[in-house]
Amino acid sequence: MPVAHDEQLAERIRAALPDRGDISERKMFGTLVFMVGDHMACGARGDGSLLARVGADGVEDALDEPHVEPMRMGERTMKGYVFVGADGVADDDSLRHWVGRCVDFAASLPPK
Repeated sequence: MPVAHDEQLAERIRAALPDRGDISERKMFGTLVFMVGDHMACGARGDGSLLARVGADGVEDALDEPHVEPMRMGERTMKGYVFVGADGVADDDSLRHWVGRCVDFAASLPPK
């Protein structure tokens, strides 16, 4: 099954990522995700929204922000992840905010 992602958003994420030597890309969750070390940070979904890993403790605050909803796969809500709608990452400052938040969280996790 081919991975569906928004290449324009993926390019914008690449530009928003900090200059780190441990960032990579991987196909996961049916999209293109960006990794910090071995930990997923965020992803570019096919509908132009951002898959954002904010951690279990960060979900409540994230859901208070506009255009954010819990990440659901089927009937299951994924703990520690949210979707930020395309309108929530439409401008570069908003996208940098979310990408930075995701990278900071992923970088805080212990090495695998």
